[in-house]
Order: sequence, then structure tokens, then C-alpha cells
Amino acid sequence: MPADPTALRQALAEEIATANPTLDPAWHDAVAAVPRELFVGDAVFRLTGGVWEPVRRAEVGQDEWLRMVYSDQTWVTQIDGRDAADATGPVSGSPTSSATLPSLVVRTAQVAQLQPGQKVLEVGTGTGYSTAVLCHRLGAGNVVSIEYDPGVAARAAVHLHDAGHTPTLAVGDGLQGCTEHAGYDAIIATCSVRSIPPSWFWQLNDGGSITTTISGWMLAAGLIRLVLDDEGTAHGRFTDDTITYMLARPHERPPSSRVFRLDGDTRSTRQAPGLLKEWAGKFVAQLAAPSAEFMTIESGIVLRDVATGSQAWTESDGEGATVHQHGPLRLWDQVEDALAAWQKAGAPDLTEFGMTATPYEQTVWIGSPTGPNWRLPI
Repeated sequence: MPADPTALRQALAEEIATANPTLDPAWHDAVAAVPRELFVGDAVFRLTGGVWEPVRRAEVGQDEWLRMVYSDQTWVTQIDGRDAADATGPVSGSPTSSATLPSLVVRTAQVAQLQPGQKVLEVGTGTGYSTAVLCHRLGAGNVVSIEYDPGVAARAAVHLHDAGHTPTLAVGDGLQGCTEHAGYDAIIATCSVRSIPPSWFWQLNDGGSITTTISGWMLAAGLIRLVLDDEGTAHGRFTDDTITYMLARPHERPPSSRVFRLDGDTRSTRQAPGLLKEWAGKFVAQLAAPSAEFMTIESGIVLRDVATGSQAWTESDGEGATVHQHGPLRLWDQVEDALAAWQKAGAPDLTEFGMTATPYEQTVWIGSPTGPNWRLPI
């Protein structure tokens, strides 16, 4: 029997609702209504053996394609600015655009507490699927969406038109917001940021909210909704979601050459490197060393500071671990101090973390603003 898109959409909506019983039925209805096949296009990338292999609708057949489209997973549509439709074979690189898994789209929207009648700025149109979901719930007249990549934006506009949605679309750097259509009751980002861009604060209406994932160059992340108070300060707590979006392109780490481990000063570690394998532990490490990138090696981990070239790497010494630190920053010292503060607070998950933010200073804390805290790079 040929695959039925309507039945597949309904099954996907039911799957997502079953996995998240608190999901607002309105978001279930949006997933069941929006034809995702219109937004994915005719080709995607699939990671195979460490490289990105293009998969085409024409090659796998319509039925298999629809089953792929209506699986709850992210389909990468662009690698380092190269679209899947233009790839003639496997490519290497980093994803720069994707069709985000539908459960994450609606989970983020639910965290944002969006309601009909609110005017929303979506940062990152992507394929247009998440934009269509917002239009279904809020009405197209209340949705503004901005996309960094002109080619991606143009295709999204076609997809949205074909699906019958007419939101306000813009092309540009979403980290600058979209001034010409401000103010917004809510800003929701389908990309991660290292800190909240100042423009987002200035374009919010009184009492408006910002929902985004705070991430960084270690690729740890936390989903948060911040609400603006009367003094212009935004406050919020992180959710328990272990999810992330791709970093906004202007917030991506600079390209780096191959990393060679340098000996430097050596000592035994006071905190187990394995703590960085925990979601909250890695998030804490990123807060402590915000310009460092994280890599794993057979013997342990490597931290490399992008700004200074400072380095820390660990290896097992039989009874514990040894750390080698090189350069002007003692990265492992910074990380260990933060991990110790986190453990002293009971090693909580991200629901015990919160954030206080203005356009000029942004702090992530544990427990309360007076607890252990770290400033984000602005």
C-alpha cells in the first residue's frame, strides 16, 4: 500500500504527544496539519561513516522518502553552505541548515508559552517547517521570520506559499532581530547563541519573552525562556531538556587547524574528566571556559582555547587522571573550580540553573542569582 502523507503526519503527531504528555493539543494539531514533505525538498544529507551522504527522493522512491520525512528526526539540508540538492557525492563539514526534528520544534514552542494573538519573531526560518507550525497555531499575520542565508530563505518562501501560509519573511542576521517589524511579544530562536543579542531586548514589547538555547564552543546547551521585567532585565530558568540547535553562524567558533597536544605543566586532576560527559557537567565547564572548544581523544579529553591557543588535555594514570596545561590560561583549573562549585551545590541538573540578562551583562547561576555564577561572553 502506498504511503499516505496524512496518515503519516497523524502518526508522527501521536508519537510526539505520547512521548511528551504535557504537550499542548494545539501543537499536536499543528504537527498533524503541516505537510513536512513540502519543506524538506528533494534531497537531504545523512551521516554515514563520518561523511555526509546525499539522499535523494528520486533514488529512494516516494514511499521511503515519506517515511523518512515523517520520522521524528532532523534532516540536514546544507553542509558548510552547500545544499544537499547540489551535492554529487559524500561531503565532509558541519551542518549549516536543517529540517529540525518536529518534536523539538513543538517542544521549543511550548516552552515559549506562545498564545494566539501574540506577535512572534522567529530567528532562523530554515526550511520553513517550524515557521508553518507557528503560523498554524498563531496565525500567519502574527509571525515574522528571519533567515541568514538568502538561498535558504528563498526556498522557505516557496515552501510556505505552497503550504498556504503567508508570514512576514526577512533575510538578514537574525542576531540583529528584525527592526522594521518590531515590537514583539516573543522571540523564539531555532539556532543556539552564546549569549542573548542586545537587539532582541530592544525589540521586545513590555513583558515580552525570549526562548532560545544557550550554547557555546564545547557544544553544551540549555533551553531557556527569559521574561523581560519593568526594568529591562530578563530572568528565567533552564528546562531539563537535553537538546540543542546549531549555533547561529555569527556565533560559530573560528575555523582551526589540526590540534597537537602540548605538554605544558602537568599535575593530577582533582575533578574527574568524566564529569564532562554529563550534560550539566559539560555545560558548567563551558561556562567556566567560554572560548574553549572540547574534543575527545582515546586517553581522555582536550580543551583548546580559541582566543589564546591555551590547551588542557587529560590522560589516565592508572589510579586517576593527569592533566597537561599549556598557554596563558589554565583551562583545567578554571573548569575544575566550576565543577567543584557545581558539586558543592549538589551536582544539580539544568532545572536548578537560571539566568539574569541585560543587553550589557548576562549571568548564568545555580540555585539563585547569589549562588555560583558565571558571566557569558557578550
